[in-house]
Amino acid sequence: MVDEPDDDLPSGGETPRRRMLYGRSKGKRLRTRHAGLMETLLPKVRIDVPGQWMPDGTPLDPRTFFAAPPRQVWFEVGFGGGEHLAFQAGSNPDVGFIGCEPFINGMAKLLALIDERALGNVRVCPTDAALLLERLAPASIDRLFILYPDPWPKQRHNKRRFISQGNLDLVARVLKPGGQFRFVSDIDDYVAWTLDHAARHGGFSGPSGTPEDWLQPPADWHRTRYEEKALREGRRGHYLDFYRKDAQAGSGRV
Repeated sequence: MVDEPDDDLPSGGETPRRRMLYGRSKGKRLRTRHAGLMETLLPKVRIDVPGQWMPDGTPLDPRTFFAAPPRQVWFEVGFGGGEHLAFQAGSNPDVGFIGCEPFINGMAKLLALIDERALGNVRVCPTDAALLLERLAPASIDRLFILYPDPWPKQRHNKRRFISQGNLDLVARVLKPGGQFRFVSDIDDYVAWTLDHAARHGGFSGPSGTPEDWLQPPADWHRTRYEEKALREGRRGHYLDFYRKDAQAGSGRV
């Protein structure tokens, strides 16, 4: 990832009108087939966020992104190569899936999986997930995944982590009461960071069990290429399932 000056970060928890996206958006040159899918398939499954720099616009109902209203809507933040999202979409054809990924190479890989498996229940947004979360209607998402996010290990870069009180506010706002927020990381410090932020936020319950339990993949888990690499290097993932508390009961900040 490419480091940006820390001066670009907002101070004091302020939510900027235009969010900074840290890191590169494109890596290796796309294969011919992938480049073609970016031209032909992406326009058919892409979500364009109207007025995306104005979070106070009209809320968007994510069910309207699909040809037919799905039974539920699940959201993945930063889907990487798309293996998990494509697996879940194939296993749950009556669920609508939204994936956000600003990294072009990852977007192209998911498009290839959508094409190969004829997945008609996936929509994508090639930008910072927070921009779309800001525009979604409250209590409109049933499950939300943040899987192996960039840990930004240097202490001076910790503010760039996706898990923050501001972003947890967004997650809490869009999740339905009882909706699941799954966080997975192989970085112990980021796991502790997430547990602390979620506890201080107050809008979520969980995770249940013990730290040993958190090392066991959930029943519906699908291993990604990143996870396979981490395991080869001796790092195990921690699988944390949080659940949105009922805001009407007075729990949570949103």
